[in-house]
Parts: sequence; C-alpha cells; structure tokens
Amino acid sequence: MRSGFDEVIHPLNRLQICAMLSRVESLSFATIRDALAVSDSVLSKQLKVLQEAGYVTLRKESFNSRIHAWVALTPLGRTVFTAHMAELRRVADSVVTDDRPRP
Repeated sequence: MRSGFDEVIHPLNRLQICAMLSRVESLSFATIRDALAVSDSVLSKQLKVLQEAGYVTLRKESFNSRIHAWVALTPLGRTVFTAHMAELRRVADSVVTDDRPRP
C-alpha cells in the first residue's frame, strides 16, 4: 500500500468525494452533488481530476429517457484514499498538546 499524502485527493471536495465513495460500491452524481452542495460543473471538474488519476470511474445509464451517472472508487482509488487517511491520522496523533506528557 502506498503511504503519505496524495495531492490529488487532499483538496476538500475531492477528499469528501472519496470518503463518501469509500463506504459504498457507487453513488449517483446527483447524490454527491447534493451532499457537497456544489454545482454540476464544480463536481464534474473534481471528478475529472479523480478520473484522470485513475481513482474513480464514471458510468452513465439511460433510465426513463434520462441519463444517470454513477461514480465509484477504483481499487487504486481505495488504496490511495486509505493511505491518505492513515497519514492524516498519523499527523493528528503526533500533535503534542500541553496536556500530554512529552517524550
């Protein structure tokens, strides 16, 4: 597994997208858009970056004469997200406050 921060995932919207997708097989474009409270164009741009990195896939289906888009993390995306979160936890756990004894 890769370790460390991933600059593609780290920006807040992309981190939230990956976090939502990490718990499910896939989510609809509309569900992600509404959860993030962003426009279609903002979400499209964020997903394009994640797609180009190989972290997500976008699948379009026709339903009742409308196109519905589904987004899923790829195996690489899951691996990188897991490593990124582990690094965030490591950094958070390494913070020393005045209340904790210092080594």
